Amino acid sequence: MMSILNTLSRPLLALTTRIGAWVGSVAFTAAHAVGDLPGGPAVRQLNLHPAVTKIAEEQAWLHWFMMILCTAIFLAVFGVMFYSIWKHRKSVGHKAANFHESVTVEIIWTIVPFVIVILMALPSTKVIVAMKDTTNADLTIKVTGMQWKWGYDYIKGEGEGIGFISTLDATHREMSNNGGPKPGQVVDDYLLKVDKPLVVPVNKKVRVIVTANDVIHAFAVPSFGIKQDAIPGFVRDTWFRAEKIGDYHGQCQELCGKEHAYMPIHVKVVSGEDYAKWVDVEKKALAAKADDPAKVWTAQDITARGEKVYAANCAACHQPTGKGAGPIKPLDGAAVVLDSDHAKQIAVLLNGQNNGAMPSWKQLSDTDLAAVITYTKNSWSNKTGQLVQPAEITAARGK
Repeated sequence: MMSILNTLSRPLLALTTRIGAWVGSVAFTAAHAVGDLPGGPAVRQLNLHPAVTKIAEEQAWLHWFMMILCTAIFLAVFGVMFYSIWKHRKSVGHKAANFHESVTVEIIWTIVPFVIVILMALPSTKVIVAMKDTTNADLTIKVTGMQWKWGYDYIKGEGEGIGFISTLDATHREMSNNGGPKPGQVVDDYLLKVDKPLVVPVNKKVRVIVTANDVIHAFAVPSFGIKQDAIPGFVRDTWFRAEKIGDYHGQCQELCGKEHAYMPIHVKVVSGEDYAKWVDVEKKALAAKADDPAKVWTAQDITARGEKVYAANCAACHQPTGKGAGPIKPLDGAAVVLDSDHAKQIAVLLNGQNNGAMPSWKQLSDTDLAAVITYTKNSWSNKTGQLVQPAEITAARGK
């Protein structure tokens, strides 16, 4: 009797577990409500992102063309097969035909697939060739993938000389460290918000030169129809011309390490007038930051600057308190931070450590590196009184 009850209870238990999981999933979705993100993912999205470039429109057309063509082929082939099986089954008296070859059949199944391949290849080739045509660009931007952020350098066209690093917004990283959005909290751009987006003008051809300085990344913005691998030691390129003002989102689409999910892309498309204003503001800000690496800073000034650098680049992992989180080591009380030999901490920031778990920050200026090291040496319980000058970073780079 017990054996029978156990046998009957197992499928009932499995059904109950599945229902419970489904109810829990629905409850979780309701608790963490999200809405569509313009220029990004949509709730229950089934189709490609809405296209804002001609290339993305042609890719969407190709997608549906191929889908319809393949579905028609599937229905035709399996329709004929199942019809033949049913119509010529043995139970109604049919006998299998016995023949060795058929020239007609050979010709048909050679010509038909050839025609199908041509129908698929011609429009595909046209789009692929257009995707690779990066000539006559109005603006050229170098994109560098780093663990786990993006570097943008405007190298040709309006805005030439501007460069900055774009990282995941610190509040979103903190939210993720605490288990995600709170119940009832609506965050449509969760883990897609950055501290500084890439800004480009509308209706201008933008050439994107893509590379990486550590591992393979991939720069992808679905609304633009672009995806280009960023490979260390190689330079690849792609392009887009956004035809609609707005904010468009993407992510690194190559598994690049433990924080791959924290590497979003945000492209802000603005009018020509607004772009010119943005360029003017950025160039003034760059001029103000053009520090002399030989300048000798006071402890108060360089620590204040280091606090800003830390908040923008380090706090996401090491926490504003310097305590770290999970596998991230704390800076508060760390031996390398307390050590009077500055070269040790400088080497960590310039070269990284632990196989990239702590990335290299050599893309920061000598002044910024000196400032953030000074800040960590004199914050929280680290009251060392030590001061690191930009000249020390300059000397370390030259070794």
